[in-house]
Amino acid sequence: MAEMKEIGDVWTDAQLMGKEPVEGYKVDPDKNGKDGKIKPQYWGIPGYLTQEEVVVYNKFKAEVDRLGGDVKKTVYCFGEEEGEAWCLCRWLRARKFVYEDVVIMINEATKTCAVARTKDFYPDPKEALGCDMSLYFVQFPQLYSGHAKNGAPLFISKPGVLNVDAVECITTLEGILKFHWYIMVRDFGDRLREQKKLDPDAFKQFSCVCVLDLAGLTTSQLSSRALAIIKEQSAIDSVCFPETMNRMVIVNAPRFFTATWGIIKGWLDARTASKIDVISSRKAWEAKLLEFVDKDQLPMDYGGTGVDTKQTLAQSQPEGMIKLTTEVMKIRSYGSITHDIAAGMALEITVWTRSVAGADFTITDTSKDKSSTPPLVSKLLVKHTGSDDVNSIPTSGLITKERLVGPLSIKIKGECHAGRFTTNNFCLAFAIYPAS
Repeated sequence: MAEMKEIGDVWTDAQLMGKEPVEGYKVDPDKNGKDGKIKPQYWGIPGYLTQEEVVVYNKFKAEVDRLGGDVKKTVYCFGEEEGEAWCLCRWLRARKFVYEDVVIMINEATKTCAVARTKDFYPDPKEALGCDMSLYFVQFPQLYSGHAKNGAPLFISKPGVLNVDAVECITTLEGILKFHWYIMVRDFGDRLREQKKLDPDAFKQFSCVCVLDLAGLTTSQLSSRALAIIKEQSAIDSVCFPETMNRMVIVNAPRFFTATWGIIKGWLDARTASKIDVISSRKAWEAKLLEFVDKDQLPMDYGGTGVDTKQTLAQSQPEGMIKLTTEVMKIRSYGSITHDIAAGMALEITVWTRSVAGADFTITDTSKDKSSTPPLVSKLLVKHTGSDDVNSIPTSGLITKERLVGPLSIKIKGECHAGRFTTNNFCLAFAIYPAS
């Protein structure tokens, strides 16, 4: 990453407390609630600080400047464009303006991101993951799509359709975390900086509005493997990118989650709880989202007129690819699946696995008599060539040496070398292209 430049948005004590104006920024005169205390959405925000908070702010600012180096780069993780007042207050809010706690936090954050920093926060997402990010997004759809009314990027995550078996066939937890560093520092960071450049007066608070879509979520999906992915990503965010959630709307929440949320909410402080809505009714959550996001910025599959999320995710696919789907084959001795190729389309099939035993894959035309017609692909072996270490990048093999052109119905059969008492997983990726 580039070296830091001069940092802007340097406010006086009086400006931090709202006693002196800041060009292009208005302090809400109705900042206090009925109880006389500052409203939760304004607490810890520049222009709304108390005298005591300003004292901590200045002490923290001096310590960050004194430490300098990687510590200062960690604090200004999204670059100097965020501005001094907004950046420092973001960290201070995360530790409730307790000076000792926030100093501990920035030192912990600096250690947490030390390895990623030496790798320049993994500028190549494919190298970080060990597979193309479009393949990963098929298993765990996550995307930025448009902006909220306050300028914050709109982030949509769909953990309800997270396919852990497929994820483990194509990447590792270490690869996912490397990719997460790329997303936060480079992708999310670029979006924040670009929005600040486009609208410097209106967009001040570096954060996102998040839609967490739980459609399809079941209790069986909440396995230790699935939770490990979410837990590790959250651990990085909480210590290295604090206070970057402006608002969260949890939609399509199943009953078991809604019931649990009532308990969880009681554990949160009022300010955090006020940022989160859990809504199961589509009509209700569409209306709630439109309170924060203009209709043309909200994807059409979430009640707006913006680009559908599937179309947005497809933009991450390699050039020329029309569609990418996957299916996991859980093979003991053998297994099979069928697939149809439409007219005018051509198909490539890649198999991903961690199976050190491997499997032979055969593809046949289901419309032909297999006794008299040779298979399209015959007993092509795909096996993991790395170690059985959990951080060993899985192995992939293209089993269609030439693209299969439609219209065509095929059967893919896998015969595993491990025997019938052991289940081995193989993720088949079906990439559709236009027929030449």
